[in-house]
Amino acid sequence: MNGAPYRKELDTPCLVVDLDRLEQNIAEMAEYARSRGLALRPHFKTHKTIEIAQLQRQYGAIGFTCAKLGEVEALVEAGVLDDILVAYQIVGEQKIARLLRLLERARITVAVDSVAVAEPLSRAVAALGKRLDVVIEVDTGLRRAGVQPGEPVLRLAHELVQMPGLRLRGLMTHEGHAGRAPTTEEMEQLARAAGEALVSSAALLRRHGVSVDIVSVGSTPAAFATTRVEGLTEMRPGTYVFYDAAAFRFGRIGPERVALRVLTTVISRPSPDRAVIDAGSKTLTSDPPPPGRTGYGYVVDYPMATIARLSEEHGVVELPPGVDGPVVGERLEIIPNHVCPVVNLQDELFAIRNGEVVATWRVAARGRVR
Repeated sequence: MNGAPYRKELDTPCLVVDLDRLEQNIAEMAEYARSRGLALRPHFKTHKTIEIAQLQRQYGAIGFTCAKLGEVEALVEAGVLDDILVAYQIVGEQKIARLLRLLERARITVAVDSVAVAEPLSRAVAALGKRLDVVIEVDTGLRRAGVQPGEPVLRLAHELVQMPGLRLRGLMTHEGHAGRAPTTEEMEQLARAAGEALVSSAALLRRHGVSVDIVSVGSTPAAFATTRVEGLTEMRPGTYVFYDAAAFRFGRIGPERVALRVLTTVISRPSPDRAVIDAGSKTLTSDPPPPGRTGYGYVVDYPMATIARLSEEHGVVELPPGVDGPVVGERLEIIPNHVCPVVNLQDELFAIRNGEVVATWRVAARGRVR
């Protein structure tokens, strides 16, 4: 689509979303979830956009996952009052007060990984005669938040079921570490191990009389591996709506399937081996490339090029000998390494169909990091 009208009409840098690819990605994951008998609760933090959330609902998403209460507020403000999971620990008086206000308008479940997190929630909810659904976050290998699988999960569950105002619904994990594995085989091994650890923890709870309705995993790179484990109930992928350069690693997705690109302009060609674009770290972010790749994004128009360095407003593109172009003023499309923070840096997305801009979508949860 080098000659597509939008490439000349839009000012840069900006984000463009190919609607055909977007709809294909959403439909494929929805069908996969149905084929596995899993509920699909996609992560809102990837796109932060109400129009895309509505499209995901049309394809069967049961609700949404959010990282921060600000994202929940954006959904609720838009009237999206589905079952929302906050896959994050809610800590502090200000956040608990916001959560209580949101409970008046939407069905919300939150993650907890300790008594220290759960007790203030219990006190606040019980004082108002309300009930809050919670899931235990389990660390299945990422080594971020979460309680360890097995007996530690059981001990926390026994504490939670005694807390007034809280209802334990189940378990969740984010197997993001699997997506950083160096090979497909290792990714699949880590993903399956994560799923098995979660399922076995759920079985342990049930054997001890603790009800478990939700057994939830969440990761796009590992989604098709983790969900082969029997006993899961839902999946929470996020980046699948767009995909990004990280998705290339395991061979399942190529550049032709990536729905979101950064449209940028060549602003300088100081030497035959170097071009400079108007997308720097404030556009592409400084997220490092996934294992096995180099550079700060994939240059669709010049796959042999490398975005070697970023300043705030400049991207330095290194070119191998013999490359004819790009020239000053030429428009390029970049697939970012990690799409989620890239979207968070923009006010709007330009929706493209057949080379034309057909809609402009506000990034409703942009900057909502509290």
